[in-house]
Amino acid sequence: GWGVAEVNPAAAAASPGAARRKRVDVALGGNAAYPPTIKGTAGEQLELMRQVCGHFVEIIRAGWQLVLTHGNGPVVGNILYRMARCADELPPMPMDVCVAHSQGGMGYMLQQSFANVLVDHGMDVVVSCVMAEVEVDANDPAFQKLSKPVGKFLSEADAKKMAASTGWTFAEDAGRGWRRIVASPKPRKILDLKTIDALLDAGVIPVACGGGGVPVLLSAQGHWSGVAAVIDKDLTSAMLAAHLHADALIMLTGVERVALDFGKPTQRWLDHMTLAEARQHAANGQFPAGSMGPKIEAAISYLEESPQANHEGVVIVTSLGKAFDALMGRAGTRITLLARPI
Repeated sequence: GWGVAEVNPAAAAASPGAARRKRVDVALGGNAAYPPTIKGTAGEQLELMRQVCGHFVEIIRAGWQLVLTHGNGPVVGNILYRMARCADELPPMPMDVCVAHSQGGMGYMLQQSFANVLVDHGMDVVVSCVMAEVEVDANDPAFQKLSKPVGKFLSEADAKKMAASTGWTFAEDAGRGWRRIVASPKPRKILDLKTIDALLDAGVIPVACGGGGVPVLLSAQGHWSGVAAVIDKDLTSAMLAAHLHADALIMLTGVERVALDFGKPTQRWLDHMTLAEARQHAANGQFPAGSMGPKIEAAISYLEESPQANHEGVVIVTSLGKAFDALMGRAGTRITLLARPI
């Protein structure tokens, strides 16, 4: 488990006796702001982020406190690629610093894009990016079994050439080409949790834990140091949602709902799963690691670890365009601790 939550579940109340505003953690995939179809310019990313953030306006209007988390797979991979290409002229930065670069750059663009969208809708709300470190375990088996794809797609020949010159490991990714793979250890602790919680209390929208957070290790002397890895952003988002006592965790993906037997003639969409059902379907191999698996694992983690009173927390898996409707119970797949009316 993740241990005891570090924030006060009543802290979001504006004053003693005030009703606690509901909180939602929205986890945005890295491809939403950096799909493989774009060249990768800042202008392209800013325009995509503006479109993305427009889908969250109604959530804010409905009175929810929102924290936005995001992936960074394409971006951090490209940063690492640039480092490798100029290594003869400038010393390359280690992977943890590259994750921080991606977190800061994407966070800045999301912060600016979201703020501009809110201004266009007549809403005076501050958006602020938090540079977040996340503790991982040096003995996590993920360091021995690389699995997280990052960066651009290459041909097999180009991947082998780059592997020979850099020592990187590449793997074929879902029939779309070859990508670098790196360690993806599980998150243990979000070091900046209190900062994120304080921003929510102040009415600020935090953009936090980008790319799953900058992975760090704790030494026997109590000192922190970075490590070469990229943490799964859905797992970190689940931890963040649980420890902020969020009422909902929305994980956005390319489909509106979760399916059983995905891609088969027997495929069927799910409106709802209990925690027990999600565990059983996962055990039956319904959610592959390279597809819906990490999201279902994150959903299970949130529901198991969340101290949310009366077990009212809900995980929602849906597409970007259906985010608000799904939060209102009109779309998406809802995963809850127990069965109850939707």
